[in-house]
Amino acid sequence: MRLAVLTDIHGNLPALEAVLRDLQSQGGADQHWVLGDLAAHGAFPAECVSQLQALPNAAFVQGNTDRYLVTGQRGKTPVATAETYAQHPENLRRREAVYSWALERLSFDQYEFLRGMRHEIELQVPSYGWVIGYHGVPGDDEGMMFPETPDDEVLDFFADREGRLGFGGHTHRRMDRALVPWRVINPGSVGLSRDLRFAYYALVDFDGGEVQVNFREVPFDWQAYVEAARMVNYPDCTFLQEWFDKLPES
Repeated sequence: MRLAVLTDIHGNLPALEAVLRDLQSQGGADQHWVLGDLAAHGAFPAECVSQLQALPNAAFVQGNTDRYLVTGQRGKTPVATAETYAQHPENLRRREAVYSWALERLSFDQYEFLRGMRHEIELQVPSYGWVIGYHGVPGDDEGMMFPETPDDEVLDFFADREGRLGFGGHTHRRMDRALVPWRVINPGSVGLSRDLRFAYYALVDFDGGEVQVNFREVPFDWQAYVEAARMVNYPDCTFLQEWFDKLPES
């Protein structure tokens, strides 16, 4: 059985389309997991939601920015320093412009779809065991797990869960941690990677009691994406340009 795991698309249609082409070139998947942050902070929210909804045998997790879109809630992390506080009013203005812009483009059916996504998903794989999917950490769509997070802190997030394999997103950084009894994976972000200028996802093959994870990094034309965002009058093209400019090419 093959599972494709995508997360953190963030309205980046060229990146998503590149991933879906790569997925087909690899023979497709039996099931698809999409682990949140589908639409906001990108130029093509409605188009990305439509393409993801069309995936066969797909299960979806609501990410924190999906929740912000459909509830009006915002992040609970406080401003940490005087320097960031000085930028806070402008950051709030830009953020609200981005969410309003996305909502104006999503249909009501798409809004309802985002609103109805689950907070956590699970799958029992024959001869392997339970696999779970979440956005940030189990039980918290804003929780963070990084490659450098101490082992005991990572395991604490799974203390009341049963299973062998966990998939999440949110940090936009690829991660693969083997921590008995869990293996904890973040495939990286489709649309706004913090690693390199690629679109990231994972193909997961289960064979009996074994699992093989193929981490995919797919090139896409990020410069054309930023230009397309300008053409549709996306309200924060500066953010997109700066995001990709700061990433290393390899």
